[in-house]
Amino acid sequence: MKNSTVSRVQKHRARLRAMGLRPVQLWVPNTKDPAFIAECRRQSMKLDPTKEAGIMEWIDAVRDTDGWV
Repeated sequence: MKNSTVSRVQKHRARLRAMGLRPVQLWVPNTKDPAFIAECRRQSMKLDPTKEAGIMEWIDAVRDTDGWV
């Protein structure tokens, strides 16, 4: 059974490569890590709500979402 799984995965990856794709490994922060949570909290506490509203208005004005579905 293990060989059939390995074979299936190899065939699947070969098809993807034939389509011009390549595998990429992506490492992202562990959002459940207490240190990550603490850092997010620390940074969010530094935000100034009076400035934040203006920044969000600017982002809304300049964003380009044409073609998004």
